[in-house]
Amino acid sequence: MKTFGVVFIAFSLMFARPVYSAVWVITYPQEALEDDIRYDYPLALLALALDKTSVRYELKASTKPMRQARALKRLEENLEINVVWAMTDTTREEHLLPVRIPIAKGLIGWRMFVAPKNSRFVNADINSLSDLLEYEPVQGIAWPDTKILQANGFNVVTSRDYAEALNMIKTRQADFFPRSVIEVERETESQASTTLTFRPGIAVRYPSAMYFFFNKRNITLAKLVETGLHRAIEDGSFDALFMEHFGGTIERLDLNGLSYFQLANPLLPPLTPTADERLWYYPVGARNPQ
Repeated sequence: MKTFGVVFIAFSLMFARPVYSAVWVITYPQEALEDDIRYDYPLALLALALDKTSVRYELKASTKPMRQARALKRLEENLEINVVWAMTDTTREEHLLPVRIPIAKGLIGWRMFVAPKNSRFVNADINSLSDLLEYEPVQGIAWPDTKILQANGFNVVTSRDYAEALNMIKTRQADFFPRSVIEVERETESQASTTLTFRPGIAVRYPSAMYFFFNKRNITLAKLVETGLHRAIEDGSFDALFMEHFGGTIERLDLNGLSYFQLANPLLPPLTPTADERLWYYPVGARNPQ
């Protein structure tokens, strides 16, 4: 895109200056749940990327909590916030500016199953995708995952947001809550460990990426973060941070021994950088029984 190239040249020239006086104020949506652990890694990665550029910056939360759907809308309107991290789909990339570096290295699309302890689902024999399709998952109504699961034949129960989905599982209004492998362990421990558990050793997998998104007019800030992320990839600090946050989880969940069912993702945008192996983590021993 020509406009992006012109801005990048100007940005590169600005980047060569030895002294910076301006402070980039980068506002993200305040978590709807207090001490939401899902915010830890994205904020750490965003700070790492900005540190790699040597600019002065301030990361701050919005003044009020925001559900993801509202956050994406406010970002599109260029109001209140100027960055959101979220799973990509074709609609989001039409309305927002993505930095196409998967911040969770694709593990957002590897989904294990949270369910009530001693429930019918937890104790069921699930040896095929057909077996799994007999049960109803819950997902947020505006999440790309909902359409992905529906496209693969699931009868999805929908919720307004994460908190409501969690409550619907606890009250058995749905059979299971698919959560990414980087979320499932800590969420069941911190949110509802007395009532919920997850099924080890089994998952679904669909190609997906979580990106940092920006307003389409905020090209310079997007390029700033993209530059920092590439530098972190090149010097190994991206992978080091990823493993610092998720290495223990990968080992404890034995992802290399995972059995998974492959799903299609009809919402995956064509510009997703699936060919760049540096950007993805794939459990080498995971197996698809079908």
